[in-house]
Amino acid sequence: MTPNDVIGMASDHAGFEMKEFVKKQLQNAGYEVKDYGTFSADSCDYADFAHLLGKAISTGELKRGVALCGSGNGINMTLNKHTDVRSAYCWNEEITRLARQHNDANICTMPARFLDSDTIWKLTQIFLETPFEGGRHQRRIEKISKF
Repeated sequence: MTPNDVIGMASDHAGFEMKEFVKKQLQNAGYEVKDYGTFSADSCDYADFAHLLGKAISTGELKRGVALCGSGNGINMTLNKHTDVRSAYCWNEEITRLARQHNDANICTMPARFLDSDTIWKLTQIFLETPFEGGRHQRRIEKISKF
């Protein structure tokens, strides 16, 4: 199995149940899942688990991930602190598709308290199946880390 077949996952307590749902769906679809936590619905801090997933993507251990927290914002902000992480806040199909096509997003972050399980699974599938277009978009993502 290649790193493209392994999907990293992270959540806080608010995203725990949805993470478990997506993890099961991914495994049923033939993906291997590396779960960075949380491992219960007990109150916790999203950053603790986001940093683990962010580091795995940043170091090249994994190529793609899915992250969830209540609003999706906190975990997304934390993930994007890591070099070469392009975590996209995904809340509908077109935004998710564009995150991959134009931004080569490597983590799909979603708001667990605002989307139902069918929508979250659909967005996860779109994220994993949509290719990066490259071309003019490559030049743009290369500028993300330059300031």
